[in-house]
Amino acid sequence: PRNMTHGCRGQGRSIHDVYAESRAPRQALQAGWKQCDYIRAMNTTGTLFGIGAGPGAPDLMTLRGLAMLRAAPVLAYPAPEHGESLTRAIVAPHLEGGGARIEIAVRMPMTAARFPAQEVYDRTAREIGGHLEAGRDVAYLCEGDPFFYGSFAFLYQRMVDRYPVRVVPGVSSLTACAAALGAPLATRDDVLAVLPATLDAPELSARLRQVEAAAIIKVGRHLAKVRAVVAALGIEEGARYIEHATMADERSMPLAEAGGRRAPYFSMVLVHRRGFAWEQASPPRRPVGAGGSGTGTSGG
Repeated sequence: PRNMTHGCRGQGRSIHDVYAESRAPRQALQAGWKQCDYIRAMNTTGTLFGIGAGPGAPDLMTLRGLAMLRAAPVLAYPAPEHGESLTRAIVAPHLEGGGARIEIAVRMPMTAARFPAQEVYDRTAREIGGHLEAGRDVAYLCEGDPFFYGSFAFLYQRMVDRYPVRVVPGVSSLTACAAALGAPLATRDDVLAVLPATLDAPELSARLRQVEAAAIIKVGRHLAKVRAVVAALGIEEGARYIEHATMADERSMPLAEAGGRRAPYFSMVLVHRRGFAWEQASPPRRPVGAGGSGTGTSGG
C-alpha cells in the first residue's frame, strides 16, 4: 500500500496524531491496509472502493475508509459543475504529505433531471474502468454513506458486474444531525421515516401522519413548504432544523424559528411527535387520507 504515513502537516494535534498515539486505531488501520493487499492479490484488475467520507468533520471518517483512501493510487469524488468539491475538502487533512496520486473530479449538474447526470455516470464508469483494467485501485468518495442517497449507487450499478467493488460505510448525515441536535431519532416501537423535502406538500403530509418520527432531507429551497406542512399537522413543537452538521459553520434551531432563511443543500429537519424520543406519551397516528392533506393546499 502507498502513502501510509501517520504524520500531518500544520500546527496543533491533528486526527493523525491521535491515531498514531493510540494502539487500537493503529492496529485497525493496519488491518485495513492488509485487507487492501489481500483484495489486490486476489484480483488481476484493480478494485473500486466506494468510501463514505462522513458528514463533514474530517475526524468522523472511519478507520477502514481512511486506510482504503490512503492505499489507493486513484481518487475520485463528486464535484459541482463549477467550484471546489466538498467531499474532497472533507478528506483533505488525511491526504497531506501523502505524495502524488491521480484525481478524478466527477462534475455533476445539481438538478433533479435524469440527464445529463446519467451521461456523467457513464463517462465516469469508462474512465474509472480504464484505471481498474490497468491494475490500479480507485477510491470513490461520497459524503456520508455511499448507499444512503449517495451518488456512488449509480456508479456501483455500472461497475459491480465487471470489476471487484467494495463498499466502506460511513457516518451518515442522518445520525450526525441527530447527535448534533441531541435528539435521538427513535426509540422502542417508533416508526422512523426518511422523507425528501422534494415531495409535494400533500404527499409529505400524508407520510408524516403515518409515523412517530421523521428525518426530512434535501431541505434547501423547500424549507417554507416543510414548515407549513409540519405546522398544519400540529407537530412543530417537536421539529428541529439543522444545517452543515459537524462542520465549522453548523447551525441549528427549532423549526419554528427557521422562517425567512434560505436553507443550504446540506440541511435537515428532524421531527418527533413526542417532542423527544425518550418521552412516553404520543399523539396517535392518523391514517393516510384522514382529514385531507393537512397542509392548507388544494389537491390533498
